[in-house]
Amino acid sequence: MKADRSEITPEHLYLSRRKFIAGMGAMLAASALSGCAPGQEGGLEPSPTARATTLPGEKPLPTPTATPVPARPEDELGDPATDYEDSTHYTNYYEFSLDKEEPARLAEDFRTSPWSVEVGGLVGNPGTFALEELLEMFDQEERIYRMRCVEAWSMVIPWRGFPLASLLEKFEPGPEAKYVRFETLYDPQQMPGLSNPSFPWPYIEGLRLDEAMHDLTILATGIYGKPLLPQTGAPIRLVVPWKYGFKSIKSIVRIDLVAEMPVSLWMAQAPNEYGFYANVNPDVPHPRWSQSTERRIGESGRRKTLMFNGYEEEVAGLYEGMDLTKWF
Repeated sequence: MKADRSEITPEHLYLSRRKFIAGMGAMLAASALSGCAPGQEGGLEPSPTARATTLPGEKPLPTPTATPVPARPEDELGDPATDYEDSTHYTNYYEFSLDKEEPARLAEDFRTSPWSVEVGGLVGNPGTFALEELLEMFDQEERIYRMRCVEAWSMVIPWRGFPLASLLEKFEPGPEAKYVRFETLYDPQQMPGLSNPSFPWPYIEGLRLDEAMHDLTILATGIYGKPLLPQTGAPIRLVVPWKYGFKSIKSIVRIDLVAEMPVSLWMAQAPNEYGFYANVNPDVPHPRWSQSTERRIGESGRRKTLMFNGYEEEVAGLYEGMDLTKWF
């Protein structure tokens, strides 16, 4: 029997999360972000040039009701959320551009419907599922998480999605499964950044199975109570808040349960700089810069980086006995 979330998350964090969800109101399921920046009051309408699109004659994904989102909700550690406009227009999405502000423009015509996700590998119940089917299978939840980029900037993001564990349990991981491998869409016609030969496309990421099954790990389908925009990883992406942002793979088309540790894009690109675990750790510097402090988008100064991005109480047990300077 799956534990109640209040038994997994410390009570003060759990109550904070429930308070936010109550303030959000009831919303319908809808369709995925990576980024960083501050906040004006309100201003939550997405840019008209940055909406997810559908092909002529196709059925669009369901959209949420018009229940407004609080302009500045707080995360579970009391920090105000990053401004919606900033968080959706300051993004790392190299399939479109190396520039952080360009993906919002270059992805405006990115087609997010129809969309399907293939689940396979070492599972007892593999299959390919339309996004609408996944949204009907799993109740959507609101989560406010810190997001820390390996480049030493950070945000606070209100997400909507569902626990990855719910999906994995449904597809019955086999006893040999030890890791989860994720793959992003590879579509050079829509993603101009894929022409850059410097990267080993497609984008691949992975988690250890117990990390994937952790209650904090979600598949996100929206932010600020709205569907994800193309530049934020629409229509479905991973969010793992205690890891650096590059682990939270966008625009997922395939999920496989595997026996061996997957080689992620950044591990293949620069293994001396990017390890598999990518846990936020102020004591382990990147080879080219310190990780001890970060620049919160919207703040003038720098703040100390917290171990596991502030989620140490929840996730430290996953790495008990591991040398985190070796397994970085």
